[in-house]
Order: sequence, then structure tokens, then C-alpha cells
Amino acid sequence: MPRCIPVTASLSVSIRRSTQQLYLQRRWVSSDSLISQGTKTPSPPAVSGLKPKTPYYFDTGYALYAKRPSRPFPPPFLSIPSGSFSDPLSTHNKSRDRRPYVNGEVIRGITNGDDAVLVSENFIGANDGVGAWAQKPRGHAALWSRLILHFWALEAERDSKVTSTAASSSQPDPIAYLQTAYERTVEATSTPSEWKGTTTACGAQLHHNSDEPTTEPMLFVTNLGDSQVMVIRPQSQDILYKTTEQWHWFDCPRQLGTNSPDTPRANAVMDKVNIREGDVVLAMSDGVVDNLWEHEISQSVHDSMQDRGNGSVDMLHVAGELVRAARKIAEDPYAESPFMERAIEEGLAMEGGG
Repeated sequence: MPRCIPVTASLSVSIRRSTQQLYLQRRWVSSDSLISQGTKTPSPPAVSGLKPKTPYYFDTGYALYAKRPSRPFPPPFLSIPSGSFSDPLSTHNKSRDRRPYVNGEVIRGITNGDDAVLVSENFIGANDGVGAWAQKPRGHAALWSRLILHFWALEAERDSKVTSTAASSSQPDPIAYLQTAYERTVEATSTPSEWKGTTTACGAQLHHNSDEPTTEPMLFVTNLGDSQVMVIRPQSQDILYKTTEQWHWFDCPRQLGTNSPDTPRANAVMDKVNIREGDVVLAMSDGVVDNLWEHEISQSVHDSMQDRGNGSVDMLHVAGELVRAARKIAEDPYAESPFMERAIEEGLAMEGGG
């Protein structure tokens, strides 16, 4: 289970109380070459308009950078254009739709290299696909990372629909959702063709603490592997919470997929985190945490939230600045980094970013 080629993904969200909202989705490549940014990842209109059961929502932004482009998904997840001039309309409609599908549904999230990210109003996730599978026959880590995140988001959406009318004390079960997502991914990548891969998984689902006299936001954080969710209170720069990395051994994190012994039910860890409106939640791949120490991450968030100086907060800018800082270290062969420090502790001669 080798380590993937470093890919940087940063999802930055701030907690807000729900009011009348305008649903916007933006995605573009920034002026900084190869950094892709947006506010929310695409989702079907029915999902975008779904009213969550919590009175809070994520004010979102994401930024992505990959050292190599994503590979196209194979059929049947992505239909290929017809190559027949004798029957030119046989796949006309499908061939014009370049969105990947599984079980008749558009696959949620977006792909970044071998990673996958998903950003919505009450759920964010970052799955780090192991890029070494690209060298294996029928290996496709990007497909695995994206499908697991897709099915995980579907379970979270189903929870919002089913329990929105249930007792206020009902709470989500993210590990069960991730277990179902893992099982459905195994099924989807087994027939009609087998596709191999592994991925880490981390996600945060926004809920609320109904036990308090006044309803306060609560975060359900789930992690398996070495990606990270971190919660920062920007006013004080305090790090309120961060997930703990899970490793089999150095540079080999726990992961879900082909030939891996890990499963969500046995190995995923879920924490409930009490938060406040205005706290910042980050979901980051190892492309960020291998290159920036936690105090540098906190400082980047604080500084980028102060940049505008007019009291407004742009989480798109926060995510972009964090990715730029991580990329700068990753591309510097002489930089000191957390990954270099861990490698030296393991007796490995290494310098530069991870």
C-alpha cells in the first residue's frame, strides 16, 4: 500500500446560522496556474435545494492542486462517444454528457489527480487516492476515492431527508454511512469490470447539539488514514481540534480498497466536536499537512481572513492561500517540512517538502 503522489486539497468552511440563502456554484482555474478553486462542488438541483435539519450551514470554499492531471473514468462510469459513422446517433446523447455516472446518478464531488473532494452546505470530505495504482493493471485510485465520497455523501443526504422530521435528539452515524459507501464502491468496481485502488477518507458533517439550552452547532468528524480535519477559531488562532493520522507504518496510511485489511467499521474514528458560529473547519489531504505545520496552517487562515479588512470573509480566498503556501513548500527541494521531519525520525535521509 504505497504512498500517493502528493496532491494538495484544501476545503475551508466557516460556520454560519441559516438565513435565506442564494445557492451558487462556482469553479474556475485561478490566475495561479493549475490551482482550481470553487465554492461548492456540483450537485443535482434537488440536493442543492434540500433544507438541512440543522439551523447552521457551511460557508464554503475549496482549492485544489495536482502534480498530474486526473485520468478519465472508464466505462460504464463515463460513456465514450460512438465511433460508428453508420450509426452516428447511437450514443449521441450520452457522448455529449461528460459527467461520470454510477447507478444512473451523477457522481458527486470532483476529482483532483487521484484525490476526490466534495463540498456542500452540511458535509465536506477529502479522500486521498493512492496514485501508485496507476502503474498497476486495472488500477484506478481516482475512481475509488471519488466513488467512496459519492456514496458517503448519498448516505448523508439520505440521513437529512429521513431524520429531518424525526426527534430532535436523533444524530447522524457517519461511520455507518462510510461503511455503506465502502461496500457499494466494492460492488461498483467489481462488475461488470474490476477496477483496483485504495484511498484514505476524511469528512465532517454539520449537525447541532440539541442537549444544550440553546441549539449550538456540532461537528461529526470521521477519519481513516492520514488526511486531516482541523477546526480553528480564527479570532484567537486557537486550534480546537484535529484528527489523528492513522498509519500501518511510516508513509503507509490506513486506506480503503483493494488488498487493504482496513474497513470503516473496524478502523474509522468518529469524534463529536462542539463548535461556534464563525469557527473555521478545514478538510485537507496530506499535500497540505505534509508541508505545513499546524501553526503555519492556523496563521495562514488568520492572515487570509484579515486580508479584506472590511469585515467580510471569503472562504474561497482562505482555501486558495492555504494551497499556495503548501505548494510553495512542496516544490522547494531545500524546505523544511513536517514530512521531512517524520522521515528523519524514521532514519531516512530526506529534505524538502512532502
